[in-house]
Amino acid sequence: MKSAVKSQLTTGKAPLAMYFNDISRGLSESQLRFRVIHFWEAKNIANGTLIGIELLLIDEHGTVMQGFISSSRAPTYLPHLKAGATYTLQNFLAATSKEIYRVADQNLTISFSNGSVLAPLDDIPVSVSFPTDRFRFHTHEDFQAHRGLRGDLYDVVGHLRLVNGQSLIDRPVLDEAEVISTRRILVHLQSKDEPVMKLYLWDQAAKDFYKKFTSSEDTPTVLLVTTVNPKVIAGNLALSSMASSRVFIDKDIQPTIDYFSWLGSNPEIAKRVNADEVTRSETMTIGQIYAYIKQENAKEASFDCIATIDDVKRDSAWYYIGCSGCQTKATRGPSSLMCAKCGKTNVSGVAKYLAKISVYDKNDQAVFVLLGDAGSELTGKNAAELVNNYFEANQDLGAGHQMPVPQALIDTIGQTHKFRVKVSKLNLTGKIQAITVTKIVSSEVLPPVPTPTEIPHDVEDEVALPSAIVIDGSGFKADDADGSTSSMDESRKAKRPKHGK
Repeated sequence: MKSAVKSQLTTGKAPLAMYFNDISRGLSESQLRFRVIHFWEAKNIANGTLIGIELLLIDEHGTVMQGFISSSRAPTYLPHLKAGATYTLQNFLAATSKEIYRVADQNLTISFSNGSVLAPLDDIPVSVSFPTDRFRFHTHEDFQAHRGLRGDLYDVVGHLRLVNGQSLIDRPVLDEAEVISTRRILVHLQSKDEPVMKLYLWDQAAKDFYKKFTSSEDTPTVLLVTTVNPKVIAGNLALSSMASSRVFIDKDIQPTIDYFSWLGSNPEIAKRVNADEVTRSETMTIGQIYAYIKQENAKEASFDCIATIDDVKRDSAWYYIGCSGCQTKATRGPSSLMCAKCGKTNVSGVAKYLAKISVYDKNDQAVFVLLGDAGSELTGKNAAELVNNYFEANQDLGAGHQMPVPQALIDTIGQTHKFRVKVSKLNLTGKIQAITVTKIVSSEVLPPVPTPTEIPHDVEDEVALPSAIVIDGSGFKADDADGSTSSMDESRKAKRPKHGK
């Protein structure tokens, strides 16, 4: 590494030391002293090319600033950078920080310029002490208020509720191959007695979590993730790790140690949360549900979906005769009904809903199947009651006659509801397109078409930084990365695709 002596010879005098709070915009020949908390690659979202190296720095007063090394200078400095090490930097450019995805409170960024000289600070005076880290924690309320705004990135700490859908009652099992192929791990995190939040760990953050979680002797319970992005996914708050994110568990650092101690003193908090709040179904559009079904690693899952009924299918039976004991479809034997599941040859049959309805939302159409109690919840009528009343009024009809679709079902046309739907193995294998409704959650109105910031982004948006422009060979200025908004808006104007015919 170049020595700081070079710059001293060019100026003819020893450099003037400066603290972060004293920095002003522009070029400076002063010397900075700091600890490197963390550094990471900044890549262009569009093509993945390296823009530069971003750094998180802290001085002896505990002030945190961002740093930047352009891609052309990265080979010079990167081999000598080490997280946690202390350095001096002489000759630098203080540039205005980007407005989105900032990781520090300061409005300026320390950019390495042509004359910058970085040197290790080995002999630290006894009177000087550099903090090891500094965190900016947000609460659920804070994240909720800033979701989808692409502003500053804050830190979150809490206790784990689910890891990839698995409860911590039994230690969750993580598949390394699955983590590598999907590039993510989904955890449900609760900060003290606040609502549970979904937190998506992407790429390096997912790998770091996997390594820490699987190598820990005891099941980890506390998680701290830095610089998370509060997003809107399917209308709900979800946190997402970024390229700058770091992962800590249990007793890694002081904040996790403090939280671990608090959790041990307040065990009732972990038990107080309603299980439905942890495992409740995510609200998805019709298009998002079918996109999920097409994913290679998709599994059986339940979702909530807000849709409007526009028709009831009348070319197939709207009910089936099920075993009164297990609700499985009964089969007709020589003289009685039989149930293959129960193994009984003489069971009582009861009519159950199995009605197909055509539904739509703002962008898509699909066929849902009302199964069992979901039909009763929708119509307010019991299927067995409707069938019995029909045949009592039409006693001359033969035993093989099928009752037509009742008025109670037809009257639901035009109604909008939040449906709890289940993606089954038959959906995932492509054998069945129609999706089963297991519950009518509530009456609803269709939400407005989501704005671009509400539309879930690709994985690259989860982990990459906005594109940057190099100014005068040093520093950077973030653009708004919104160039594709108009084309996105145009795509939303297309007619609704039909699913599940």
